[in-house]
Amino acid sequence: MASWTHLIRFVAVEDNHIHLGQLVNTDQDVGKDSVNGVDIPVYLIQGTIFDGRVTDQLMHVKQILAPVSTEQCNYIRCLGLNYLDHAKEANLALPTVPILFTKPRSALIGPYPAAINVPKCAQDGTSDYESELCVVIGRTGRDIPEEKALDYVLGYTASNDVSARTLQLATAQWSFSKGLDGSCPIDQKKTNAEILYTGPVLVSPSVITDPQTLRIQGIHNGVVVQDGHTKDMIFSIKKQISYLSQGTTLEAGTIFLTGTPAGIGYFKKPRHVLEDGDEFSVTIDKIGTLTNKVRYE
Repeated sequence: MASWTHLIRFVAVEDNHIHLGQLVNTDQDVGKDSVNGVDIPVYLIQGTIFDGRVTDQLMHVKQILAPVSTEQCNYIRCLGLNYLDHAKEANLALPTVPILFTKPRSALIGPYPAAINVPKCAQDGTSDYESELCVVIGRTGRDIPEEKALDYVLGYTASNDVSARTLQLATAQWSFSKGLDGSCPIDQKKTNAEILYTGPVLVSPSVITDPQTLRIQGIHNGVVVQDGHTKDMIFSIKKQISYLSQGTTLEAGTIFLTGTPAGIGYFKKPRHVLEDGDEFSVTIDKIGTLTNKVRYE
């Protein structure tokens, strides 16, 4: 679809404007380096995330943003209970079909310095994390066969599906609790019971040829609290795309949250809670690290 392999969306040191860039060093963990103030050089990308072409113009990162903007994201589809170990820790039967809920695109926000903003209604000891592989659809399609599903993937990134469990568990239908008026990626003055943090790098399928081969970790204040693997998904990425495209057009720019492995705070004893001033990171093989600080409203 495009010529890039490791795309970031960023504010440039050179002009303070937002651009797309291809990492010069594709092995660089720009999530960690951004937090630590390490220089991040990129080649400027001309065009959009869907058709961008890498140039030889060198630029430097002042701030990393979510790789997909709210304007480019038209729909967020999320899977619940999609890891074997997570179903076991929740003591729930394995689903026979994907459990789908949706969220508004206004929930989308980027990596550090963007903060996990916990509203007052969620400061009740149940603010939780969910480390997830995020899939971005690059081609519009409908009734997509499983064997061709990965052809519709634009790229993969890391995500943290932050949850207010009290609001979520008050009802059997999650879309309300996971779709309240959300954080604005620009000024972050609004809040959400469930905010979607993504980034920092969108990695192309030419690099991640099999998304079921990735280790995924959640790290809370420097301690690994989730240590899973995408091979343990109940429904693979192929199955998710094929199933959810039945009779439904998946437009380019659609984001898939593909479920979280075991280790969420709600099921730990004692429970782990996202507290004011905490730091949470999601690390995925071949993608790198998404880090956010926690800020209580």
